[in-house]
Amino acid sequence: MKDKKMVTKKTWQEFRETGLLLFINQMLHLFGWAVVFEYESFDNKTDKGIIKEIYPARVKFRGFHEEAVGESYKNITKYLDKNIKALVKEAND
Repeated sequence: MKDKKMVTKKTWQEFRETGLLLFINQMLHLFGWAVVFEYESFDNKTDKGIIKEIYPARVKFRGFHEEAVGESYKNITKYLDKNIKALVKEAND
């Protein structure tokens, strides 16, 4: 029997760790928008924190530092490597 569950809830931290947040914000920056994560506290060493709020915002800046983009692309590649079979299966179901 096929898995009929169409939605699996994930955390904002899980989404951010895939690298997709920066990827999506790259596209949004073209239009002067971004998805903003505000933290009550954030640990730069672990790249984790307590999320206070997440919201769309108009922004004046465009683009990200090369290092941040490179890290995001590495995370997206890791995500694809780990999930490609499931993604292909879902696309074909």
